[in-house]
Amino acid sequence: MSQLSPLLIELGTEELPVKALPGLAQAFFDGVVEGLRKRGVALELGDARPLSTPRRLAVLLPGVGLEQPEQHSEVLGPYLNIALDAEGQPTKALQGFAAKAGIDWTALEKTTDSKGERFVHRAVTPGASTASLLPEILREAIAAMPIPKPMRWGDHAWGFARPAHWLVLLHGATVVEAELFGLQAGRVSRGHRFHHDQAVSLAQPQDYIEALRAAFVLVDPSERRARIVAEVEAAAAKAGGSARITDDNLEQVVNLVEWPSAVLCSFERAFLAVPQEALIETMEINQKFFPVLDAAGTLTEKFIGIANIESKDVAEVAKGYERVIRPRFADAKFFFDEDLKQGLASMGAGLKTVTYQAKLGSVADKVARVAALAEVIAPQVGADATQAKRAAELAKNDLQSRMVNEFPELQGIAGRHYAVAGGEPSEVALAIDEAYQPRFGGDDIALSPLGKVLAIAERVDTLAGGFAAGLKPTGNKDPFALRRNALGLARTVIESGFELDLRALLASANAGLAARSVQADIGELYDFILDRLKGYYSDKGVPATHFNAVAELKPASLYDFDRRLDAIGTFAALPEAEALAAANKRIRNILRKAEGDIPAQIDPALLQEDAERALAEAVTAAIDDTGASLQHKDYVAVLARLARLRPQVDAFFDGVMVNAEDPALRGNRLALLTLLGERLGKVAAIEHLSS
Repeated sequence: MSQLSPLLIELGTEELPVKALPGLAQAFFDGVVEGLRKRGVALELGDARPLSTPRRLAVLLPGVGLEQPEQHSEVLGPYLNIALDAEGQPTKALQGFAAKAGIDWTALEKTTDSKGERFVHRAVTPGASTASLLPEILREAIAAMPIPKPMRWGDHAWGFARPAHWLVLLHGATVVEAELFGLQAGRVSRGHRFHHDQAVSLAQPQDYIEALRAAFVLVDPSERRARIVAEVEAAAAKAGGSARITDDNLEQVVNLVEWPSAVLCSFERAFLAVPQEALIETMEINQKFFPVLDAAGTLTEKFIGIANIESKDVAEVAKGYERVIRPRFADAKFFFDEDLKQGLASMGAGLKTVTYQAKLGSVADKVARVAALAEVIAPQVGADATQAKRAAELAKNDLQSRMVNEFPELQGIAGRHYAVAGGEPSEVALAIDEAYQPRFGGDDIALSPLGKVLAIAERVDTLAGGFAAGLKPTGNKDPFALRRNALGLARTVIESGFELDLRALLASANAGLAARSVQADIGELYDFILDRLKGYYSDKGVPATHFNAVAELKPASLYDFDRRLDAIGTFAALPEAEALAAANKRIRNILRKAEGDIPAQIDPALLQEDAERALAEAVTAAIDDTGASLQHKDYVAVLARLARLRPQVDAFFDGVMVNAEDPALRGNRLALLTLLGERLGKVAAIEHLSS
């Protein structure tokens, strides 16, 4: 095995795009590793991972072979009937093959495949040195990086995410000769732009992390992340609160700095009169600051900025951060105050002039449809119909507010604040906000009963309207986010435990669309919602066979669908499940092929065999035993009771000829199988469980 030595590659650049940096670093790392592996170079990765800062991309591998292993090649030549003439002398085809291989034809070997014997040239060559391979590996890795719009600098033809300024390439203590973007590889990196704006000479790769740390650069993103979290939490604790640290905000701050330092700042308490979501949005999205919350989770007047420098005058840095945030907060307060003067109810007048969709009318038309649906749904789930209608009538009004115009992400949230200020009941105000939940994948559904009603009504109308207007998703196109709405609807119904007839809801939505002279295909829309539900359950680890078994019955209620699916999971674990599933599949096939009418009832006098008498008795008893459980939708109990039929079912198929010559006997046995199949299929089409 080739001797292993550490490898360091560092490409120094101008500040790289913040959001793209993790992907660029990973692609650079993967490209180098793949290039070495593809060439057979020995590798020891250990816990190596991409290293990066805003000004550099680096790959540090603990062990890389000094050279490739021996290279074995095999090139197939012509078959003997083509390679040799009648006297056994080489033809031009063989002579050409040997000349290309650079040897006499007599030195060629022979091999045999399915078509016969042929000549082959096998060769063993020494492996190339890793140093000679690295320039090409580096170019390949750069070329494969996800850079949609490369930047060009100077009068050169090359391009990259940002202009490059230095290149380090060390294999062991040796500099590997290479050129990239006009830069000659060396052993000199650079430190922090302000704290250590000078060269950092590296004797060997393993010195890299510590040498850069001494130059005020933390090249490991995970180390910067941990330091930021620790400093932010300490600063928040000093302010008597706790920091709000979201993954997205933290990730961006990690990729903005090389030497993070937390700075505690504050703003005027008067701004806290503004909905805290707007202030938090400004701090996190626009400035990448960390808000400080009190013990109740309410925003305080403190926030934390992360500087890329340890300042000797932290107070001045804080003033700078406070200065940039104040105008945004002042704007937010102005918008909020002006909206309060107008009032949420009066904002709705403008919705009549805003087109929702050409075939579906204005936003005001949609509001009216959703309000009517909410009024229908509310009493079915124990919510107040009057409040549901009121909440729906107000739910879109904040789209006309100055606040939402400036902060679109505050739809619903702003409406909740304006509803409270306008004296609306707290339930109505909360529902206006919760109607948007779940807002994204993994988000919680609405918590309040009224919020759930609005969330369902909103999505039912959106789905029905979308299908009625011909906006069904195709490929990656889904302009009305119908897939997301279908999943949000299904999740809200199922996770709330609501027994709602989905087809009836869609029919109500169609009734609301009648004035627009468009209608949705309810069956098609039902299937579309089930298709989204399939992915939902797949993510939960539910086998597709279980889902298909329930989907075949097309339950009216999605919550009922969920309970049936849960019961199928319990049933599938029973030892009798496979046999009964196979039996039900057999029953379906027999009944499908049966000719003539099947009697509606079993005639006890025609039960001749002991096995069929036993099965008839067992089926009758099972039907009696499961009637109440089916009525109460205790599907686990139903399937557990039916599982006890296995001995009689097995005995019947082992000892009874279903297709007897006597038409009366045959019809009676088919009637027995019909009765059995109907009961076995009451919860789900269990034949899907049969392999």
